[in-house]
Amino acid sequence: MGEAETPRVTIHEVARRAGVSHQTVSRYFRHNEGLKPETRRKIDLVVQELNYRPNLVARSMRTRRTNRLAITLPASTYLWPVRLLGAASAAAHAEGFQLEVVSMEGGPRDRAERILELAGSGQVEGILSLTPLEIDPGASPVPIVVTGDYDDNLRGVNELADASPIREIIQHLASLGHRVFFHIAGTQTFASARNRKLLYEQTIRHHGLTSYGIALGDWSPQSGYDAVRGLPEGSGVTAIVAANDHVAMGAVRGALSRGWRVPGDVSVFGWDDEELGRFATPSLSTVAVDREVQGREAMAKLIAEVRGEPVPPSPSRSINRVIVRETVGPPPHACGEQPV
Repeated sequence: MGEAETPRVTIHEVARRAGVSHQTVSRYFRHNEGLKPETRRKIDLVVQELNYRPNLVARSMRTRRTNRLAITLPASTYLWPVRLLGAASAAAHAEGFQLEVVSMEGGPRDRAERILELAGSGQVEGILSLTPLEIDPGASPVPIVVTGDYDDNLRGVNELADASPIREIIQHLASLGHRVFFHIAGTQTFASARNRKLLYEQTIRHHGLTSYGIALGDWSPQSGYDAVRGLPEGSGVTAIVAANDHVAMGAVRGALSRGWRVPGDVSVFGWDDEELGRFATPSLSTVAVDREVQGREAMAKLIAEVRGEPVPPSPSRSINRVIVRETVGPPPHACGEQPV
């Protein structure tokens, strides 16, 4: 005869052993912070002793709650905002939610239809879309928050396309004595690249500085390397403003391959504050983009919508911050030397 199956431990058994009501145990598993520390300790001990796990299926059927949220991204891109997703996921977990990342085929209208299907499936309690949608929020049975921080190819728009640090970068370099600049731009289909190029040109003109030119790159280190290698001797360039850290690191390598010192002969600025740039030699001057804050704030807004609570206001501050490291210094003529 087969061995008898061990009966499943119930929430009522946990409550009996802990000396509390089953409602209190239910609050414990909903991450309720209102429980007294001693009560939480007693439930902790019983849960560990019995190796109890709540029946999430039964709970969702009873409460119509799944404690699951979704972030949707277009499927037609290889670019994933990893830091933003990590921060959003951590924020969701801290509030007792599980998070799914769902890729959606098609354009804004097609994705809207699929998102409405997901919203009506009963699988999630709320959806966060990082890209624009052609959708009527009232048509969804669950909250849908659209940040619109990326376009259909996950290229930054809105605050992520803010180019204002370019102005601060050029002003700082000019204060050190730099007068001839060179910009290695990103792919011009990106709003962020177009905005940085435009503000670079405007700032150079406004301060009466000289731009040797603009090289149209493709965000790669190779484009930075090739642009610097292509500068003629005697160009007078002492300051290079690159589209991102990858381009900037290529530019540094191109300068060093020509026997130019960084920053002794040329100074280089990047953008994104990639971890590798912090540990490069010399360490890379850059613009830090706080995508973690962006992810946490977007998730906090969605969770507030799900719970029917007031949406927390976003702080009035930029997510971009200029960081000066070892690739920036005075130009050679400020030290009595001749520019390259």
